[in-house]
Amino acid sequence: MISEADLYSKLTRRLIPFMFLLYIVSYLDRINVGFAALQLNAALSFDPAVFGLGAGIFFIGYFIFEIPSNLIMQRVGARVWIARILVTWGVISSAMMFVNGPLTFYILRFLLGLAEAGFFPGMILYLTYWFPAEARGRAVARFMTATAMAGVIGGPVSGLLLGMDGIGGLAGWQWLFLMEGLPAVVLGFVTLAYLPNDPKAAAWLSAEEKEWIERKLAAEHAQVLQHGHVSLRGALGSGRVWTLSFIYFSVIISFYGISLWLPQIVQSFSGMSDVMVGFVSAIPYLAAVIGMLLIGRSSDSRGERRRHVAMSALIGTAGLAAAAFLKAPAAELAALAVAAVGIWGTLGPFWAMSSQILKGTAAAAGIALINSVGNLGGFAGPYLIGVVRVRTNSFTGALIALALFPLIGAIVTVFLSGRSKPVNG
Repeated sequence: MISEADLYSKLTRRLIPFMFLLYIVSYLDRINVGFAALQLNAALSFDPAVFGLGAGIFFIGYFIFEIPSNLIMQRVGARVWIARILVTWGVISSAMMFVNGPLTFYILRFLLGLAEAGFFPGMILYLTYWFPAEARGRAVARFMTATAMAGVIGGPVSGLLLGMDGIGGLAGWQWLFLMEGLPAVVLGFVTLAYLPNDPKAAAWLSAEEKEWIERKLAAEHAQVLQHGHVSLRGALGSGRVWTLSFIYFSVIISFYGISLWLPQIVQSFSGMSDVMVGFVSAIPYLAAVIGMLLIGRSSDSRGERRRHVAMSALIGTAGLAAAAFLKAPAAELAALAVAAVGIWGTLGPFWAMSSQILKGTAAAAGIALINSVGNLGGFAGPYLIGVVRVRTNSFTGALIALALFPLIGAIVTVFLSGRSKPVNG
């Protein structure tokens, strides 16, 4: 007799920690340019607009290739394609050490986005091979906390690597790109060896356990087929999908605006060394980890999503606005930590809300579109900060501009709650 709880626990122990590690490396290679900028900008005479454009252009490449990447992954298999993604983005991330001007900066950041496109939805697809819908939400939530944990780990590590400035004839920012890109390459090959392609290939599952998973997922698949199939064209025509895309876009603008500029913001109000900035920058991320866990638990225990998304977004707005006006270093750092709690805290309830509203097969195409459109905020946020800072020569106006977007997202979310009829396939 199979115990569902024991089997889910076994799957979680075997899969989630390794996938969590992969996502930490992914997110760190995505945002480490923010730490490199502490030296890179001065070394190559990049003004804030150049840095903001280069930091954000990653997401243009990511947006362009995400859907093609997913289509290829469905053909060749998630395990092989995830390994390919890891190796190529690791190589390109390390190649960032050869940046010598704005053009190479833009090209390599764009290529990095192309290389990493499909990683997040690929990992979500991989989880569908193992976890039935009833257990998948918790698995995804554990996996997604890696975005905040990457900052906790990556800040101090990046600071120490910047401290290697001059060793071996390389600048600190070059050491940072080189050393932080290599783990992705290594983990790409580890992925091929460690992750089974599906439950049938898992030597650590009994025949009875494999049969139970296969039967459970087959029953879910049969139920989905009864509702038909929702195409990308259908998702493009859904007003609800576009509303959710806008909400996610508004959150992601502030999410990556903070992620990619945080080291420079901290240095601007603290005057600390690069190494210390790396350690201090971990504090908002640590707060974000705690916020994600507490807000996610509250949302799950109450079975409520929209108010948790809206309130979290408002907390993010309040933190960003406070950081703009507070001038005491400790107070500004605390405000940034509050902003991180709110911004990161939206993620779990938002994706749970989206999967509730987009019932059945509408979820597949709809969630893919929401993720693609929303991640364009990763281009808009960093670029917005760079442009505003060039014009104002401070982060005050940039933080105020950034604070407006989660506020708008919260308002739209509240409005959405009054129209809760699900979108079905």
